[in-house]
Amino acid sequence: MKPVFLRGTTLGTPGELALFLAEVERRAYRQTVYAVHDEDAALDIVQDAMLRLAEKYANRPATEWPMLFQRILQNAQRDYFRRQKVRSWWTTLLSAFQPHDDEAEASDPLEWLPHTAESPVEPDAELNQARTLKVIEEGLEKLPARQREAFLLRYWEELDVAETARVMGCSEGSVKTHCSRATHALSAWLKGRGVEL
Repeated sequence: MKPVFLRGTTLGTPGELALFLAEVERRAYRQTVYAVHDEDAALDIVQDAMLRLAEKYANRPATEWPMLFQRILQNAQRDYFRRQKVRSWWTTLLSAFQPHDDEAEASDPLEWLPHTAESPVEPDAELNQARTLKVIEEGLEKLPARQREAFLLRYWEELDVAETARVMGCSEGSVKTHCSRATHALSAWLKGRGVEL
């Protein structure tokens, strides 16, 4: 059964889809790194989400792609967490039957990508901006997952409350609550570290 579109909507072209994906890729990657704390996994998740959008929704109007992509990306992140939970359970179970290795590798700390937006002319300003960004990223890491998700969707992806609620699968009131709590927590975090925005 073919999808039915409202009169006046135009279907996206392959060129428009390629441009859309190029524009959202970096933001989606950073958003996913915040969520999963693993750069390689984040890259896989984003690429998978981009492929799913291209395979299943390329024939939809271009105006629908941002919401569809965010929904696919959030689902891909949830799938990752489900797989990690199952893998962790099996690892814990199997490790009880194996000798412990004291030389097990610890995971590397997350190294955040630098902003590639226009760099400040003054080196001091650039250094301050990098420090502030690092503090903000550390604050985002400390937020509960749902607060971080709501905050990033509203203020990073610039979705409105209704769109964010659809992506997160919750009520608009929940989105507002999560965003309010995230904003207050981040504000306190930044103030506690001497960052005034």
